[in-house]
Amino acid sequence: MTTIIESVEFLKNQRWVDLTHEVSTEIPYFSSFKPLTEKTLFTVEQDGFLAKEYSIVSQYGTHIDAPVHFASGKRFLEDLTLKELVLPLIVIHKEKEVFENHDYALTVEDILAFEESYGKIPEGSFVAFASGWSQRWNNHEAFYNRDELGQAHTPGWSLEALKFLHLKRNLLAIGHETLDTDTAVDCTRNQDIVGERYWLTQNKFQVEVLTNLSEVPATGSVIFLGVPKIKGAPGFTIRAVAVVPD
Repeated sequence: MTTIIESVEFLKNQRWVDLTHEVSTEIPYFSSFKPLTEKTLFTVEQDGFLAKEYSIVSQYGTHIDAPVHFASGKRFLEDLTLKELVLPLIVIHKEKEVFENHDYALTVEDILAFEESYGKIPEGSFVAFASGWSQRWNNHEAFYNRDELGQAHTPGWSLEALKFLHLKRNLLAIGHETLDTDTAVDCTRNQDIVGERYWLTQNKFQVEVLTNLSEVPATGSVIFLGVPKIKGAPGFTIRAVAVVPD
């Protein structure tokens, strides 16, 4: 029988992919928020130890959204179970389509086509939408991608796809590379983040602003989420890692 220690050694011998952007004052962020601020309180040279104070919004950088972020009465961050933070990782690769159409919305048809190639998405999985958008991370104008009228053009999930993944596949979580679940044009059209509101209302969670998804195969990987246990939090900056078969 395989022991826990043997399982850990096996995992360490696989390929590990960091799905997390480095957090700093210079990164892109949601327009309603402010960037991180940092203050050094003590230094090794003067005080014998280094300590800093950070001011950071709960949804900043690569972050997790707890259901309560958009749905009153649903789970806070500390309510997510430990086993939900380690999940089979399914990645739907649509980098080419997004390159050709910045307003691309992942559809039910995309999911069914994926399953024709890779089999039915397992219940309880984490499904990520790989758009390649994280390649724009270091260029704010390209990441926000606003036209001359100020309308942003970024990819996202269609509402129908999210309903399918919840009702027909019973996923636990989704993830993507952009700041929002919905496409930017859908947000403008609906005057709301309809897809995100729907998903979190199901008492499920999501991870936004992922990176390096293009390095992860469609199936066969696991995602580990390092999530702080902050009481009453609607989400927080996290460390997301994929363990990929070597």
